[in-house]
Amino acid sequence: MAQSPELERDLKLLDAELRKLEAEYNMFFAGRLPRPPWETRTRVEALVKRLDRTYIHNTGDRFRLSNLQSRFAKFSELWERGMRSREEGRPGPFAQRPAAPPAPAAKSRAKVYDTSFQDPLKEMDKLHDLYDRLVDARREVGEEGVPFHKFAELVKGQVSRLRQKGVDEVAFRVSVKDGKVNFTARGVKPSGGGDNS
Repeated sequence: MAQSPELERDLKLLDAELRKLEAEYNMFFAGRLPRPPWETRTRVEALVKRLDRTYIHNTGDRFRLSNLQSRFAKFSELWERGMRSREEGRPGPFAQRPAAPPAPAAKSRAKVYDTSFQDPLKEMDKLHDLYDRLVDARREVGEEGVPFHKFAELVKGQVSRLRQKGVDEVAFRVSVKDGKVNFTARGVKPSGGGDNS
């Protein structure tokens, strides 16, 4: 077919550009590139769109293109998650994992952080601080972090549940005991309770 040599060249080019884009994103997230590789990504997107509009008679070539498109889509989603995590200041899919867990000296440490809320949605700074402390504590003991939106829903739910029971304020504590992270909530009596943030 007349288009076959040109198509073969384009598929090889797309594969090479995709590998280059992946390497550049890895360098960006590792801190070796100052900004994301937008130019390379734009080239890859344009090539993917152009090949997607091309009629491909050969089943093998269609399969190759489909695999490359799928790879690009998966990487794009991963890169977007990484960028979002970086913008929100939390570890994402490209965060460097600690090489080894910290020394056992931290095992008996008790309280890490205390704070309290009346309405978490109106106290976002405190909510972010609490989230950061929880994620840091989990990372120190080698546990995975939790997504912020799930954490926020949990805190909001606990505050709502305890306020229905007549509590004005809900105190949260992040603590580490025997190498495990504990995250607890309790109602604060109207007369007392503080915020150690």
